[in-house]
Amino acid sequence: MQLKQIFKKDKNLIQELVNIWERSVKTSHMFLTEKEINNIKKYVPKAIMNVPCLIIMYDDNKSIGFIGINKNKIEMLFVDDKFIGKGIGSALINYAFSKYNINEVMVNVENYRAHKFYLKQGFHDFERKEIDEQGNPYPIIIMKK
Repeated sequence: MQLKQIFKKDKNLIQELVNIWERSVKTSHMFLTEKEINNIKKYVPKAIMNVPCLIIMYDDNKSIGFIGINKNKIEMLFVDDKFIGKGIGSALINYAFSKYNINEVMVNVENYRAHKFYLKQGFHDFERKEIDEQGNPYPIIIMKK
């Protein structure tokens, strides 16, 4: 497996990462309906394209997870559903800790698995908001390191 920071994002790469996002979300965000996932999915390509720092984990030249960082904040972290629980997320975070001094992440309150994961990574609950960044009624927890 190999970590690689991406500087050039083309349409094929964006689509590949959106597919990972979708599989990951369907596995981890059980509180979302299919309709809600499809609605959110419309915004994912732009979010990936605009994140200042994008790092992808590859296995045999196939992307299996990615992390997006803006300054010291994790903006996104998704692992292909077949690789969840196999250390990919931890490897991405450890790399981000060592290279980018990250200290903040937001997680959906109902995404218990992700919340537990970030607690194990050294984050703690800092603030709770009843709506997400897009104004949707999905409570989030802002976590700090």
